[in-house]
Amino acid sequence: MNQPIYLTIHALTKYIKRKFDADPHLQNMYIKGEISNLKQHSSGHMYFTLKDEKARILAVMFSTYTSGMKFVPENGMHVLIKGDITVYEPSGQYQIYVKEMAPDGIGELYLAYEQLKTKLEQEGLFLDRYKKALPPYPNTVGVITSPTGAALRDIITTLRRRYPIANVIIYPALVQGTQAPMSVVRAIEAANSRDEADVLIIGRGGGSIEELWAFNEEKVARAVFSSRIPVISAVGHETDFTISDFVADLRAPTPTGAAELAVPHINEVLEKLLSRKNRMTREMQKKLSTEQNRLQNLEKSYAFRYPQRLYEQKLEQLDRTMDRFNRGFDKYFIRKKESVQRLSAALRRRDPEELLKAAHSKLDLQSRMLKRLMDGIYKSKLQSFLHAASALDARSPLKIMDKGYSLVYTEEEHLVKSAAGVKPGDKIVVKMKDGEISCKVEDKKERPIDE
Repeated sequence: MNQPIYLTIHALTKYIKRKFDADPHLQNMYIKGEISNLKQHSSGHMYFTLKDEKARILAVMFSTYTSGMKFVPENGMHVLIKGDITVYEPSGQYQIYVKEMAPDGIGELYLAYEQLKTKLEQEGLFLDRYKKALPPYPNTVGVITSPTGAALRDIITTLRRRYPIANVIIYPALVQGTQAPMSVVRAIEAANSRDEADVLIIGRGGGSIEELWAFNEEKVARAVFSSRIPVISAVGHETDFTISDFVADLRAPTPTGAAELAVPHINEVLEKLLSRKNRMTREMQKKLSTEQNRLQNLEKSYAFRYPQRLYEQKLEQLDRTMDRFNRGFDKYFIRKKESVQRLSAALRRRDPEELLKAAHSKLDLQSRMLKRLMDGIYKSKLQSFLHAASALDARSPLKIMDKGYSLVYTEEEHLVKSAAGVKPGDKIVVKMKDGEISCKVEDKKERPIDE
């Protein structure tokens, strides 16, 4: 009987993987489903689950393929994908390696357009407070477009017709194809670095969304927003809207319209100049007439007709003014002199030597008064002390000892006030007037106090 051959898990998984890889029906498959559990790895790889109502499959899309996508996949998005079905050996799970992905039910470019528009709008790039005002009378107009396109001819023709005194600088750029976005960005940066133009027109003629797509790229939108020179966006026809239109300082419906917005009409400028010239002439004539009338009035005035009398009048006014000045000065001088005298007297009264003498006299007086007061207090306190000492001495136990009395103390220096305070065998000290006697209690007899 033949023994069975046991395969390892690795060998079995590898065998199954080869079966998957060898099946042509599992290569370049077209599948549609809903994205869930989407994870964007820092490496650029994308991991997610593709599911429908009844089943699901793991999916991987490597950075080689994700870099070319125009939109950003999200959870819950229905997509159409193309890829290969194979087995991931470490886990033994089959999964699909995605090569292409497109939104299901909506164009990939339109979805990318809406996503970028929402993103930049949330960042505030469309806000009016960032829009720069166009110069009313630009000296130089910069044009960023294809040097061979019809849009350039329309722009130059319109500028020459409306405002022939303006200079036009062309910054050539690709406006279609994969190289177009960076070409437009470089042209914007070049115009800003050279600082030649007062206003920039960026655009091209009409076309499909694919042909206009360079102006929907994020790098182009940010370059337009960062431009220090005001930008007019003129991409496509009136119904075409690109991301650059929203970011630009002003949108024109067509390249021709952009040229009309960039410069005023020369006739309008001339009309304004003529109007201002006429107004200035009228104002100058009015001013001249006013000054002529003023001159005539001055010539007829008293001062011009009788200058000697006016001079004599002024001399008289000067004399009177000098008299008032002298009288006022004398009064002022007297007031100041009196003020100085008052201050001098006050200063003498406050002379430090005089103040010191007065303070010494006051100190001597107060010292004598204090001495008399202290002497009186001392005598009074001394009399009180002597009286108290005499009374205390009269009540002193030592005085009683002079009459033959003595005081009895225990060894602990406690006064024995009654026979109950000692017991036989205790040592006691008898203090007399001229000394002490140490004794020992042999016996004691107590008697009632009332006996």
